[in-house]
Amino acid sequence: MVGGQAGAIDAHTHFVPRTMPPAAGRNPLWPSIELGANDTASVMVGGKLFRAIDSRSWDGARRRDDMGKDGVATQVVSPMPELLSHWFPTEDADAFCRHVNGAIADLCAAHPRAFIGLGMVPLQDPSLAARRLSEVKALGLRGVEIGTHINGVALGDARLDEFYAAAQEANLAIMVHALHPAAMERIAGRPELAAVAAFPLETAYAATSLLTHGVTARFPRLRVMLSHGGGALAWILPRLAHARSLGGAMATLFPDDPAALARGLFYDTILYDAEALRFLAGRVGQGQIVIGSDYPFTIMQPQPVAFATQALGIGAEAFAANTARMLGMENFL
Repeated sequence: MVGGQAGAIDAHTHFVPRTMPPAAGRNPLWPSIELGANDTASVMVGGKLFRAIDSRSWDGARRRDDMGKDGVATQVVSPMPELLSHWFPTEDADAFCRHVNGAIADLCAAHPRAFIGLGMVPLQDPSLAARRLSEVKALGLRGVEIGTHINGVALGDARLDEFYAAAQEANLAIMVHALHPAAMERIAGRPELAAVAAFPLETAYAATSLLTHGVTARFPRLRVMLSHGGGALAWILPRLAHARSLGGAMATLFPDDPAALARGLFYDTILYDAEALRFLAGRVGQGQIVIGSDYPFTIMQPQPVAFATQALGIGAEAFAANTARMLGMENFL
């Protein structure tokens, strides 16, 4: 039960702070916020407009109004992916992460039943990121969001093991979000196509790296959610499984059946198509699916609760239980 009533949890929403720390002396790509009229704002990166936003990005009251319209009782709030700053010098990234984490924690503290927070850590320095997880937990955040690569370092790279071990020990979840996708030149189109066409492929790359390098096998209590329904992973799982069945060098690609490994991850419902969501659930199991929307951005899934419950024919409470398990918060329900 959420807030005294059966309620849905939206496990994929984003946050941008209303203010940013001063950029003086920091990386040239340090983001800033330019506030406009009528609760509008601009996220500026390197002196250029990155995204037009509004106060829904930080205003808990506005978010709650929209949640009521969507039948959402609780949002899991994570940083806008471009804020993750995996490409900054470590000192800059660390300062920026702490600022964003504090702002998300403040939102959650002001509305403790409405919002659950995921933070961010300077993962370009895995040892520091591992240490910062204790601060993330102390703020009351339930995990962290990371990109599909860490400034080019694949998620299966052994250099990240210290971070994964610390997240497992701290009982913190990891949300993987597509970021700076590879091979955009192959599309040769507008930059908006990154989110539209490249993100699903980028997420599948990251998932394949996690599975082939045995991250989930080595850290069996680590809880990882792949955003946007895991991208193309569900569609290539039969191909991966077939490759392993061929024996020889192919058999060494995965420490176990890739389909079985994939059933140990969590996936949100941001697929926009009921048949696609049913296909995903058939591959990984309904127990690994959590409702998501990508609120408050343009590409968000409309009416996420109605979409998910109607597509799979299960109630919002079942999805909420999956989300609570993913976050290690079974007592929240």
